[in-house]
Amino acid sequence: MKIQIINGPNLNMLGLREKEIYGSISFDDYFEELKNKFTEIELFYYQSNIEGELINKIQEVGFDYDGIVLNAAAYTHTSVGIADAVRGISSPVIEVHISNTKSREDFRKKSFISPHAKGIIQGFGLYSYDLAILSLTDV
Repeated sequence: MKIQIINGPNLNMLGLREKEIYGSISFDDYFEELKNKFTEIELFYYQSNIEGELINKIQEVGFDYDGIVLNAAAYTHTSVGIADAVRGISSPVIEVHISNTKSREDFRKKSFISPHAKGIIQGFGLYSYDLAILSLTDV
């Protein structure tokens, strides 16, 4: 089983920025923990601050992987292009957010991705990624 994790803008700053919201561990460190927890799954990680690069990655893996865990970050609320990419692929996509976007600013309550995702997991910190991976497996 192959699962691609895709993170959007500013998530390369995890562990450094707004620790009260996003925690104090970097995603690179957390990704190592995920690989150690889910040894039976081939996990891949990609992060970009650039919308088009995220679309390219979704299209690249969206027909061959068993699932995508997508945290499009701020692009969740603005990108029709990412939403169209998710709609256009066959791999199931789980939309993930570290914080509970429904309890934050009003603009964060709208997701262009949600209508095309298999499911949405948010508000459980980095553990949201664990839950997304579990939802894509028979574990």
